[in-house]
Amino acid sequence: MATWKSRGLRGSVLEEMINQTNSIYTDEHLALVQKIPTPITPIDMDHKTKQIKLAYFDKKSTVDYIGVVQGVPIAFDAKECATDRFSLQNIHPHQVRFMKEFEVQDGIAFFIIHFTNKDLFYYMRLSEMIIYVERADNGGRKSFNISELDERFFIDGVNGPLIPYLDYIQKDIDFRTT
Repeated sequence: MATWKSRGLRGSVLEEMINQTNSIYTDEHLALVQKIPTPITPIDMDHKTKQIKLAYFDKKSTVDYIGVVQGVPIAFDAKECATDRFSLQNIHPHQVRFMKEFEVQDGIAFFIIHFTNKDLFYYMRLSEMIIYVERADNGGRKSFNISELDERFFIDGVNGPLIPYLDYIQKDIDFRTT
């Protein structure tokens, strides 16, 4: 049983940007993607403000978002990082297992990582994340540096709330077929 307290708003700016992007994609009939809520059980409530002060997770969540883009199933997770080094502690084995199984079913699984210190957004293919996770599992570094990432997958054209990740899904598909 994991307990939730003060970390609940981490990533909320990134998630709000993705939510607004998804709304635009839905309005334009380009994709239908929904945020998957993490099921929690409140333990302590502030009854005046009706806010949860302490809760625990009912079960492990898999990904933040799931949907379909013009017939292609997608599943992805949104992560934020305040430095040039992304700690793999933020990636959970059950998430990777789910994403691998999702891709076995011909879906596309990925991460959107926001490096807040540089205000850079990165589309990380599951296959790329697996390289770093396996390196850590085999005794290597438990993180990766921004300098290790594939330049082709830094998301260009972030404009206000819009994170144009659909372009990178197409790059991901093209990358798989070469």
